[in-house]
Amino acid sequence: MHVDDIPQAQAAAIEVVGLTKLYGVGKPAVDSINLRIASGSYCCLLGPSGCGKSTTLRMIAGHESVTSGDVLLENRNITNLPAAERGTAMMFQSFALFPHLSALDNVAFSLKMKGVSRDERHKKGLDLLERVAMGHLAQRKPAELSGGQQQRVALARALITQPKALLLDEPLSALDPLLRIQMRAELRRWQKELGLTFIHVTHSQEEAMALADTMVVMNNGLIEQTGSPHTIYNRPANEFVARFMGGHNVIDLPTGKVGVRTDKTYVSHADSAESTGLPMVPAIVTDVEYQGNYVLLGLQHPGTTRSANATADLSVMLSEGQFAREPFSVGEAVQVTWTPQSAHPLSA
Repeated sequence: MHVDDIPQAQAAAIEVVGLTKLYGVGKPAVDSINLRIASGSYCCLLGPSGCGKSTTLRMIAGHESVTSGDVLLENRNITNLPAAERGTAMMFQSFALFPHLSALDNVAFSLKMKGVSRDERHKKGLDLLERVAMGHLAQRKPAELSGGQQQRVALARALITQPKALLLDEPLSALDPLLRIQMRAELRRWQKELGLTFIHVTHSQEEAMALADTMVVMNNGLIEQTGSPHTIYNRPANEFVARFMGGHNVIDLPTGKVGVRTDKTYVSHADSAESTGLPMVPAIVTDVEYQGNYVLLGLQHPGTTRSANATADLSVMLSEGQFAREPFSVGEAVQVTWTPQSAHPLSA
């Protein structure tokens, strides 16, 4: 994909300062967050339903009013500008294509609204459809296209406005799992080739890990942690991030809570456990899940009910070969251990 003839489509940093959204009385949906998204980067906002991620994106896009705070694009305050004048473009979860229009007319629609001639807007629309490998289907209507093809049309329609940043609201959630993996690779490729700033809302940790340069984990209208996927997965800031990202055990120690990755947590039969000087907690095997190339053991601290405290729900990942050599069964007493280097403290 070439972008030489789209000179306006340059990368732009987005910054939000004290951004707040209130719906009536009560706790804000977004609570005075501060965030700077680097130019030309792929940023994913993620968190559980109701955390404020989509509301944040919609305020950046101009589709939701701001209660207080500011949105800046290239150091220009766009907080009170209408969506069409911001220099951003939005791809919605449903793609929001007009069902009665062809792919080409969908892409060219915004230019039609600006009074651009039919020949000129069709030329630009067809060029963008060619770039996303959809030129041969330009005359098809959305119902005649697959989910992945519709996404490409939606992308081309967003790019025809020559945005400085592309905003994506769960664009892959409606696709089947295999197509979702294929399309997220295409999104990443398009972002790199265009050099645009992408802000992508998702509830999928796996999706964010695969796509993002920067991940922003949100909860209850607040930002819990911002960082690279590697940093957030390996060093979650607190218990919420560790549990939300998955793949971690949160363990209560006299010195406070620590996080230990499940693949760096070890287990041994209680009757054969040897004292190694390493931290150790007793547990009972509650689940044995075969996952193909590994087996996931679910463990529970004895004398507690599930989720009663931080050591009530633990997981250990064993390779298929390890489990074959030393199997564990539900109800068995075990000892769980880890190296000090594998644990990191979690803030409250």
